[in-house]
Amino acid sequence: MIDRHAHFLPPEYVAAAERAGHLRPDGMSRWPEWSVRQHLATMDASGTEKAVLSVPSPGVHFGDDFRAQVLARRMNEAAAELARDHPGRFGFYASLPLPDVEGAVAEADYAYDVLQADGVVLLSNAGGQYPGDPSWEPLWRTLNERSATVLLHPTSPPQWRQIALDRPRPMIEFPFDTARAVADLALTGVLARHSDVRFTVVDGELVAPLVHRIEHFSGVTVPPLCAANGSGYCCTAA
Repeated sequence: MIDRHAHFLPPEYVAAAERAGHLRPDGMSRWPEWSVRQHLATMDASGTEKAVLSVPSPGVHFGDDFRAQVLARRMNEAAAELARDHPGRFGFYASLPLPDVEGAVAEADYAYDVLQADGVVLLSNAGGQYPGDPSWEPLWRTLNERSATVLLHPTSPPQWRQIALDRPRPMIEFPFDTARAVADLALTGVLARHSDVRFTVVDGELVAPLVHRIEHFSGVTVPPLCAANGSGYCCTAA
Protein backbone atom coordinates (compact mmCIF):
# COMPACT_ATOMS: atom_id res chain seq x y z
CA MET A 1 0.00 0.00 0.00
CA ILE A 2 1.20 3.51 -0.84
CA ASP A 3 0.10 6.42 1.34
CA ARG A 4 -0.18 9.47 -0.91
CA HIS A 5 -1.49 11.77 1.83
CA ALA A 6 1.37 11.68 4.32
CA HIS A 7 2.57 14.86 6.00
CA PHE A 8 5.92 15.54 7.57
CA LEU A 9 6.69 18.32 10.03
CA PRO A 10 10.39 19.12 10.40
CA PRO A 11 11.09 21.42 13.37
CA GLU A 12 12.24 24.16 10.97
CA TYR A 13 8.86 24.20 9.29
CA VAL A 14 6.87 24.34 12.53
CA ALA A 15 9.13 27.13 13.82
CA ALA A 16 8.61 29.15 10.62
CA ALA A 17 4.84 28.69 10.78
CA GLU A 18 4.70 29.69 14.42
CA ARG A 19 6.79 32.81 13.79
CA ALA A 20 4.21 33.74 11.17
CA GLY A 21 1.41 33.42 13.73
CA HIS A 22 0.19 29.90 13.01
CA LEU A 23 0.19 28.71 16.61
CA ARG A 24 -3.13 26.90 16.10
CA PRO A 25 -2.85 25.65 12.52
CA ASP A 26 -6.22 25.92 10.75
CA GLY A 27 -7.90 26.21 14.14
CA MET A 28 -6.46 23.02 15.60
CA SER A 29 -5.23 23.11 19.19
CA ARG A 30 -1.54 22.64 18.36
CA TRP A 31 0.93 21.23 15.89
CA PRO A 32 1.14 17.43 16.07
CA GLU A 33 4.41 15.81 17.03
CA TRP A 34 6.29 14.16 14.19
CA SER A 35 9.46 12.13 13.83
CA VAL A 36 10.89 9.88 11.14
CA ARG A 37 11.05 6.95 13.56
CA GLN A 38 7.41 7.37 14.59
CA HIS A 39 6.29 7.73 10.97
CA LEU A 40 8.07 4.54 9.92
CA ALA A 41 6.66 2.66 12.91
CA THR A 42 3.13 3.75 11.98
CA MET A 43 3.72 2.67 8.40
CA ASP A 44 4.96 -0.74 9.50
CA ALA A 45 1.99 -1.22 11.83
CA SER A 46 -0.51 -0.41 9.08
CA GLY A 47 1.22 -2.37 6.33
CA THR A 48 2.11 0.77 4.38
CA GLU A 49 5.03 0.10 2.09
CA LYS A 50 5.70 3.68 1.02
CA ALA A 51 4.59 7.19 2.03
CA VAL A 52 4.70 10.18 -0.30
CA LEU A 53 5.48 13.08 2.02
CA SER A 54 4.16 16.62 1.76
CA VAL A 55 4.04 19.76 3.87
CA PRO A 56 0.50 20.25 5.23
CA SER A 57 -1.72 23.31 5.31
CA PRO A 58 -1.01 26.23 5.64
CA GLY A 59 1.88 25.52 3.27
CA VAL A 60 5.08 27.54 2.96
CA HIS A 61 3.92 31.05 2.02
CA PHE A 62 3.32 33.27 5.03
CA GLY A 63 3.19 36.61 3.27
CA ASP A 64 6.71 37.13 1.91
CA ASP A 65 7.68 35.73 -1.50
CA PHE A 66 11.41 35.42 -0.82
CA ARG A 67 10.97 33.70 2.53
CA ALA A 68 8.44 31.36 0.95
CA GLN A 69 10.95 30.45 -1.75
CA VAL A 70 13.61 29.71 0.87
CA LEU A 71 11.25 27.64 3.04
CA ALA A 72 9.93 25.66 0.06
CA ARG A 73 13.48 24.83 -1.03
CA ARG A 74 14.50 23.74 2.46
CA MET A 75 11.43 21.54 2.92
CA ASN A 76 11.85 19.97 -0.50
CA GLU A 77 15.51 19.23 0.11
CA ALA A 78 14.66 17.79 3.52
CA ALA A 79 12.04 15.51 1.96
CA ALA A 80 14.44 14.43 -0.78
CA GLU A 81 17.03 13.58 1.88
CA LEU A 82 14.50 11.42 3.72
CA ALA A 83 13.76 9.59 0.46
CA ARG A 84 17.48 8.97 -0.10
CA ASP A 85 18.04 7.85 3.49
CA HIS A 86 15.11 5.41 3.41
CA PRO A 87 15.04 3.93 -0.10
CA GLY A 88 11.63 2.66 -1.11
CA ARG A 89 9.90 3.98 2.01
CA PHE A 90 9.50 7.69 1.23
CA GLY A 91 8.78 9.82 -1.79
CA PHE A 92 7.61 13.41 -1.74
CA TYR A 93 5.39 16.03 -3.30
CA ALA A 94 7.28 19.29 -3.61
CA SER A 95 6.02 22.44 -1.94
CA LEU A 96 5.72 25.54 -4.13
CA PRO A 97 5.76 29.18 -2.91
CA LEU A 98 2.36 30.14 -4.35
CA PRO A 99 0.87 32.66 -5.00
CA ASP A 100 4.36 33.61 -6.26
CA VAL A 101 3.91 31.96 -9.67
CA GLU A 102 7.40 32.73 -10.98
CA GLY A 103 8.93 31.26 -7.83
CA ALA A 104 6.61 28.26 -8.05
CA VAL A 105 7.68 27.47 -11.63
CA ALA A 106 11.35 27.71 -10.65
CA GLU A 107 10.85 25.46 -7.62
CA ALA A 108 8.87 22.90 -9.62
CA ASP A 109 11.69 22.70 -12.16
CA TYR A 110 14.28 22.27 -9.40
CA ALA A 111 12.20 19.69 -7.56
CA TYR A 112 11.76 17.56 -10.67
CA ASP A 113 15.16 17.99 -12.30
CA VAL A 114 17.40 17.92 -9.22
CA LEU A 115 15.47 16.37 -6.34
CA GLN A 116 13.45 13.78 -8.34
CA ALA A 117 10.12 14.74 -6.76
CA ASP A 118 7.09 12.49 -7.26
CA GLY A 119 4.91 15.53 -7.92
CA VAL A 120 3.86 18.78 -6.30
CA VAL A 121 1.40 19.69 -3.58
CA LEU A 122 -0.96 22.60 -4.20
CA LEU A 123 -3.34 24.03 -1.63
CA SER A 124 -6.98 24.61 -2.53
CA ASN A 125 -6.26 28.33 -2.42
CA ALA A 126 -3.10 30.37 -1.98
CA GLY A 127 -3.61 33.71 -0.32
CA GLY A 128 -7.20 33.70 -1.54
CA GLN A 129 -6.27 32.82 -5.13
CA TYR A 130 -7.87 29.62 -6.40
CA PRO A 131 -6.00 27.38 -8.85
CA GLY A 132 -7.87 28.57 -11.92
CA ASP A 133 -6.58 32.11 -11.45
CA PRO A 134 -5.25 33.35 -14.82
CA SER A 135 -1.91 34.29 -13.26
CA TRP A 136 -1.24 30.59 -12.57
CA GLU A 137 -1.24 29.64 -16.26
CA PRO A 138 2.60 29.51 -16.57
CA LEU A 139 2.67 26.99 -13.73
CA TRP A 140 -0.01 24.83 -15.31
CA ARG A 141 1.88 24.83 -18.60
CA THR A 142 5.04 23.72 -16.80
CA LEU A 143 3.22 20.96 -14.93
CA ASN A 144 1.41 19.79 -18.04
CA GLU A 145 4.66 19.55 -19.99
CA ARG A 146 6.01 17.27 -17.26
CA SER A 147 2.79 15.19 -17.00
CA ALA A 148 3.00 16.11 -13.33
CA THR A 149 1.11 14.59 -10.45
CA VAL A 150 -0.58 17.24 -8.30
CA LEU A 151 -1.74 16.54 -4.76
CA LEU A 152 -4.60 19.01 -4.31
CA HIS A 153 -4.81 19.60 -0.56
CA PRO A 154 -7.36 21.73 1.27
CA THR A 155 -6.58 24.74 3.40
CA SER A 156 -8.65 27.34 5.21
CA PRO A 157 -10.81 29.44 2.89
CA PRO A 158 -9.99 33.16 2.75
CA GLN A 159 -13.18 34.07 4.65
CA TRP A 160 -12.70 31.49 7.40
CA ARG A 161 -13.10 34.02 10.22
CA GLN A 162 -16.69 34.70 9.14
CA ILE A 163 -17.77 31.12 8.46
CA ALA A 164 -15.76 28.71 10.62
CA LEU A 165 -17.23 30.07 13.89
CA ASP A 166 -14.00 29.26 15.74
CA ARG A 167 -14.29 25.56 14.94
CA PRO A 168 -11.33 23.60 13.52
CA ARG A 169 -11.36 24.25 9.79
CA PRO A 170 -10.48 20.64 8.81
CA MET A 171 -13.84 19.57 10.25
CA ILE A 172 -16.10 21.40 7.76
CA GLU A 173 -14.23 24.03 5.77
CA PHE A 174 -11.59 21.75 4.22
CA PRO A 175 -14.02 19.59 2.17
CA PHE A 176 -15.86 22.70 0.98
CA ASP A 177 -12.66 24.44 -0.09
CA THR A 178 -11.54 21.30 -1.92
CA ALA A 179 -14.84 21.29 -3.82
CA ARG A 180 -14.43 25.00 -4.56
CA ALA A 181 -10.94 24.41 -5.95
CA VAL A 182 -12.00 21.47 -8.14
CA ALA A 183 -14.93 23.49 -9.48
CA ASP A 184 -12.58 26.37 -10.25
CA LEU A 185 -10.19 24.06 -12.12
CA ALA A 186 -13.08 22.75 -14.22
CA LEU A 187 -14.91 26.02 -14.83
CA THR A 188 -11.79 27.96 -15.82
CA GLY A 189 -10.75 25.25 -18.27
CA VAL A 190 -7.53 24.24 -16.49
CA LEU A 191 -8.51 20.57 -16.48
CA ALA A 192 -9.32 20.66 -20.19
CA ARG A 193 -6.28 22.69 -21.29
CA HIS A 194 -3.80 20.72 -19.22
CA SER A 195 -5.11 17.20 -19.48
CA ASP A 196 -1.69 15.60 -18.93
CA VAL A 197 -1.68 16.73 -15.30
CA ARG A 198 -2.89 14.01 -12.95
CA PHE A 199 -4.69 15.17 -9.81
CA THR A 200 -4.98 13.39 -6.49
CA VAL A 201 -7.61 15.09 -4.34
CA VAL A 202 -7.62 15.19 -0.55
CA ASP A 203 -10.84 15.69 1.44
CA GLY A 204 -12.93 15.57 -1.71
CA GLU A 205 -16.06 14.03 -0.20
CA LEU A 206 -18.22 16.90 -1.45
CA VAL A 207 -16.92 16.84 -5.01
CA ALA A 208 -18.88 13.81 -6.20
CA PRO A 209 -22.33 15.17 -5.24
CA LEU A 210 -21.49 18.47 -6.94
CA VAL A 211 -20.10 17.13 -10.21
CA HIS A 212 -23.50 16.73 -11.85
CA ARG A 213 -24.47 20.24 -10.75
CA ILE A 214 -21.28 21.72 -12.20
CA GLU A 215 -21.84 19.87 -15.44
CA HIS A 216 -25.57 20.75 -15.54
CA PHE A 217 -25.21 24.48 -14.93
CA SER A 218 -22.04 25.07 -16.91
CA GLY A 219 -21.90 22.38 -19.56
CA VAL A 220 -18.31 21.71 -18.48
CA THR A 221 -17.35 18.07 -18.06
CA VAL A 222 -15.40 17.25 -14.92
CA PRO A 223 -12.91 14.45 -15.70
CA PRO A 224 -12.14 11.64 -13.24
CA LEU A 225 -9.89 12.54 -10.35
CA CYS A 226 -8.18 10.29 -7.84
CA ALA A 227 -8.72 10.35 -4.12
CA ALA A 228 -5.97 10.13 -1.52
CA ASN A 229 -6.50 7.31 0.96
CA GLY A 230 -10.10 6.77 -0.04
CA SER A 231 -11.32 10.32 0.61
CA GLY A 232 -13.00 12.32 -2.08
CA TYR A 233 -14.29 10.86 -5.32
CA CYS A 234 -12.27 8.46 -7.34
CA CYS A 235 -12.58 6.82 -10.71
CA THR A 236 -9.03 5.49 -10.80
CA ALA A 237 -6.91 4.18 -7.98
CA ALA A 238 -4.87 6.69 -5.99
